Amino acid sequence: MKEMIIASGNKGKIEEVVEILKEYKIIPMKELGINIEVEEDKDTFEGNAIKKAETIARELKGKMCIADDSGIEIDYLNGMPGVFTKRWHQGTDRDRNLEILRKLEGVKKEERKIHFTTAIAISDGKSTICELGKINGYVANEPRGENGFGFDEIFELEDGRTLAEMSPEEKNEISARKIALENLRKRLLSQEIER
Repeated sequence: MKEMIIASGNKGKIEEVVEILKEYKIIPMKELGINIEVEEDKDTFEGNAIKKAETIARELKGKMCIADDSGIEIDYLNGMPGVFTKRWHQGTDRDRNLEILRKLEGVKKEERKIHFTTAIAISDGKSTICELGKINGYVANEPRGENGFGFDEIFELEDGRTLAEMSPEEKNEISARKIALENLRKRLLSQEIER
């Protein structure tokens, strides 16, 4: 079985990659004793994912590496926080979510559109492929739900539920990460990256 190193220690992310890229043995880079911090300084999710995958693949002497970057964009806030999702506001996930709700206070639902984008790149240091997955919704009026993390409690879908009100199985079925991974798998199977 071909090996692919994943640039993540997030258990949920790793499980999702393992589930979709069944043809590969997915190895978290920490298991190999690798601890490379790649600065996310690009202005797109794709740019950051590609930079991470290529940097780590080169460090691993051409082993295949998979890396991602993701975040939310809110139309009313001109696409903010975008690539700064993880670092635009200090504090916990709840602190960040409450700050978003404060910025949208009094804004009507139809103007509270939110998009969650995941970019996932795979590189062997020479060839790189990248795919995007995206889901759309609205910023809820208040945090709701116990499942999930990050902004899940304020990301409301068309059916009125937040991502945090869904079961993990339901959420995985519609996740932006799943969309991007399935698109990558198709490209890998069609030999767009020689491995």
